[in-house]
Amino acid sequence: DYAEYRHGDDYRAIDWRVYARFDELVIKLFELEEDATVYLLLDMSRSMRTKTGMARKLAAALGYIGLHCQDRVTCYGMADELRPILEGTRGRGKVLTFLRSLEEADCFGKETDFSTCVRTLQARHHKKGLVVVVSDFLFPNGFEEGLKRLSGLGHDVHAIQVLSEEDLRCDRKGDLELECVETGKRRKVTVTSRELDAYEAAVAEWNERLRVECARRGIGYTRTLETEAFDEVIRMILQRGGLAA
Repeated sequence: DYAEYRHGDDYRAIDWRVYARFDELVIKLFELEEDATVYLLLDMSRSMRTKTGMARKLAAALGYIGLHCQDRVTCYGMADELRPILEGTRGRGKVLTFLRSLEEADCFGKETDFSTCVRTLQARHHKKGLVVVVSDFLFPNGFEEGLKRLSGLGHDVHAIQVLSEEDLRCDRKGDLELECVETGKRRKVTVTSRELDAYEAAVAEWNERLRVECARRGIGYTRTLETEAFDEVIRMILQRGGLAA
């Protein structure tokens, strides 16, 4: 049985598959017999350090929902390679194991190689399912090839872009020495208002490209800031119906 979702209800009880089909937010009062396969890809590269709090919470909530629904959940950390956080498992009894593994996972690697990570996922898992990618999507080599491959494999894909205010805009001017958080490379630059405007325009264009690419391939897309209220972000993701396997 189901009950209508009301403000204040535990969002973890929402049946997101019902919402995707019938556009109704309901909470599940019994355990579904149907099981699906859920793959969570969590960006653990160094550029995510300041955003990892929100990213981990999102992965934790979505993994919890999957396990609670008796879906088979696999979670990977993603950077220059794919590292397992939770091997494919299901059942409410695995929730604490998943949450501990997620909490203990450290950022690793250098630049995120999204395409390589997707190819690794393809080689390891042949069953179609729901793939949720939680990342800032600021990949040096772009995101197009990885998204194309994921959608081409027949998966339902949802991209959750987690950004910081610093990603979107910069207010530093003058002679600066910048360091890439992923590679450690340093570069001296002189920043004026012109460079700041160009930076903000480039970031906005990049994010719009991601949104358009997702729409073109039928991939669910949600963008959020690390400072946004977590419950509201989860509700927004569920309301967009992108999490149905």
